Amino acid sequence: MPAASLKIHPTAIIDARAQLGEGVVVGPYSLIGPDVVIGAQTEVGSHCVIVGHTVMGRKNRVFTGAVLGSEPQDVKYNGELSGLEIGDENMIREYVTLQPGTGEGAKTVIGNDNWFMIQSHVGHNCVIGNHVKLANLATLGGHVQIEDYATIGGVTPIHQFVRIGCHAMVGGGFRAVQDVVPYMMAGDEPLRIYGLNQVGLERNQFPKETIDLLKKAHRVIFRKKLTVKEAIEALKVDFPSTDEIKHLIEFLGSSSRGIVR
Repeated sequence: MPAASLKIHPTAIIDARAQLGEGVVVGPYSLIGPDVVIGAQTEVGSHCVIVGHTVMGRKNRVFTGAVLGSEPQDVKYNGELSGLEIGDENMIREYVTLQPGTGEGAKTVIGNDNWFMIQSHVGHNCVIGNHVKLANLATLGGHVQIEDYATIGGVTPIHQFVRIGCHAMVGGGFRAVQDVVPYMMAGDEPLRIYGLNQVGLERNQFPKETIDLLKKAHRVIFRKKLTVKEAIEALKVDFPSTDEIKHLIEFLGSSSRGIVR
């Protein structure tokens, strides 16, 4: 890209092989490595480090001190080629760390329009959807999956291989060592389900009949003292086959760590 279309501070260090899209801004003392691709109109603040095989989309904002694409914190990592993929319009605040995958060709994948607040951390091989919020110091271990519109509270560690379902909310200061079912709200220590994330669903314009249906599903899964297998069967037999119910059935049926209850 012609230099005239970029706004690069003279103290920034950018490898000549890095690919920067039209209108990219790079602030003072930031470092961008040779295998980095940054999409158009992305803004990189001061003292940021973007290295490794990191590919970013358009209109991301990266704030002071963020480190993207450095070697994963994994004792199994042995210098193999792995990557970090970041979509469009993500907000990556101060001192956030986003790490690539472990394993040849492995990736950490992050979608669009996510908020990573100050000092939040995404470990190796994680998959994060769209419209996700990680509050300050939220920490994801390796292989964590976060579905669309989920919210993780501040100072909250998520154990490796745990999944957080879509539109779920995990309260701040707790820890998740098992999967959190979609649409639910979790808190307390040890973590437990308090009920439906109704406020979040309403903010995302879920119709009342869908919210009422999910309230009934919550009672089946968490209040009737059924096994997960029994709850799945009840959802299949007693509920209409809406997208939300089908997703609950899939999520419950594919949980390998068990669910927070």
